[in-house]
Amino acid sequence: MHKLTPLAVALTGALVASGAIASSHREAPNITRLPTVDSTDFYMFNSYESGREGYVTLIANYIPLQDPYGGPNYFAMDPAAQYSIHIDNDGDAVEDISFSFKFDNNLAADGEGLALPVGPADNQKMINVPLKNIGPISADDASAANFIELYDMTMVSGDMRNGERTELSPSEGDSFQKPLDYIGNKTFTSPEEYQRYANQFVYSFAMAGCDANGKVFVGQRKDPFVVNLGDTFDLVNYVPVEGDSAPGANDDGGFPGGITQDPANNDLKDKNVTSIAIEVPKECLTGDGNGVIGGWTTASLPQARILNPNATFEKPEVNGGAMTQVSRLGNPLVNELVIGLPDKDTFSAAEPKDDAQFADYVTNPVLPELLNILFKDAVNSTLGAEFETLAPTNFPRNDLVAAFLTGFEGVNQQQTVTPSEMMRLNTGIPATPAADQSAFGVAGDDLAGFPNGRRPGDDVVDIALRVVMGRLCYPVPVNGEDTDLGLCAPEDANTGNVPYTDGAPVNSDIATTAFPYLMTPIAGSAE
Repeated sequence: MHKLTPLAVALTGALVASGAIASSHREAPNITRLPTVDSTDFYMFNSYESGREGYVTLIANYIPLQDPYGGPNYFAMDPAAQYSIHIDNDGDAVEDISFSFKFDNNLAADGEGLALPVGPADNQKMINVPLKNIGPISADDASAANFIELYDMTMVSGDMRNGERTELSPSEGDSFQKPLDYIGNKTFTSPEEYQRYANQFVYSFAMAGCDANGKVFVGQRKDPFVVNLGDTFDLVNYVPVEGDSAPGANDDGGFPGGITQDPANNDLKDKNVTSIAIEVPKECLTGDGNGVIGGWTTASLPQARILNPNATFEKPEVNGGAMTQVSRLGNPLVNELVIGLPDKDTFSAAEPKDDAQFADYVTNPVLPELLNILFKDAVNSTLGAEFETLAPTNFPRNDLVAAFLTGFEGVNQQQTVTPSEMMRLNTGIPATPAADQSAFGVAGDDLAGFPNGRRPGDDVVDIALRVVMGRLCYPVPVNGEDTDLGLCAPEDANTGNVPYTDGAPVNSDIATTAFPYLMTPIAGSAE
């Protein structure tokens, strides 16, 4: 499992080529109308918390671009939706294990909602309050909360539609509950106190046939994704090449006018998300496969939704019909910048086993051609060059097909190889401690990182930009030696050795070193 050929080590870097330059926030036309079921990021990695070496962590983030001050209702999950994390452990591109979540929104006071007396003492009326809390909330006293969000967690063995379903329960307590979002510091006092409150919602749960318990947390977190989002979608409104001789050197010794690394380039620095995080013993996920698992997250809604003309809290609508998938995410940004606009909603509804229909988007990727159109003339003028194109010319891009759809033997290839889009993780490769992690994952000599799974601190943006523009057409360092992979030649990629970047740096400091890993959310009110 751990013996890696030089070709396999180098090629795993290509798996990110489909990811391009952002994460899946608002990635398809239909999902923009349904933000509560919009998956933003999916992470899957061997747990690197001390003492948890035998576990895998899976994190599915939803509800993108949350402004912390987004009251008074903040960001509850959709009670009609089904949110799921799927695991394929034998390589047939069909889920073998799924963890499914359904939410239930409730008012306090036995469903009546908190009320306050209003009016003179001799003629008071009890009037329901318009807010989700009427006073401070802490780990010790949450009686001022006017909104309670519960959820059910189900494990499905086999196909999601007809597999064996097992309801999971917390080891302590009667039900799973989601904490209130971080309304602000008058409500929760401080980030430390909010985190102390949120820690109460980390639950242990037992799984049939699994000797050790898993963990689950659902709640608001700081968005861990780092990307120069606004400028990128404005026709890449910056020069996407490192402007320093090395990232952070501050010497302007790189490409003239190129962007330099600056945390201010991260447009998500002040945004939150809602996370579904589970940690499961490895042996309970791998089944009879070779220890490599594939994973992805989906959200589904009932096929029919009829609005209630006399809407109430309990019944704003009537839902019916089969659950229908409306959101899907494995590797980052596949739908956002790889799949063409006519097929984005189709991809959102598709299953990995049917991904052959999207093959042209991988064999003939559009992103390099867009960058060529935007920057060829400027590059030629700046460098005094005469490049006919900045984009790779080796068509079809079979190097990307192999990496993107199949994984690599000895690294993250499953027992059976079925070309399909999903994140792949070799559970037999030990986790790298946070302090030693490379933001460039496999390409940074860190086999426990992206694209062998994905950790919060993996810089998928920069890796993806470089690989999609032809980095693998040039010799790459393997065990300290430059190695020609034989996939394509330097003349196939004029700018394949250029340090492309969005200028938004990220590393393992973006997360904590313990489950659920993602940082305390940003407060809606800091004072």
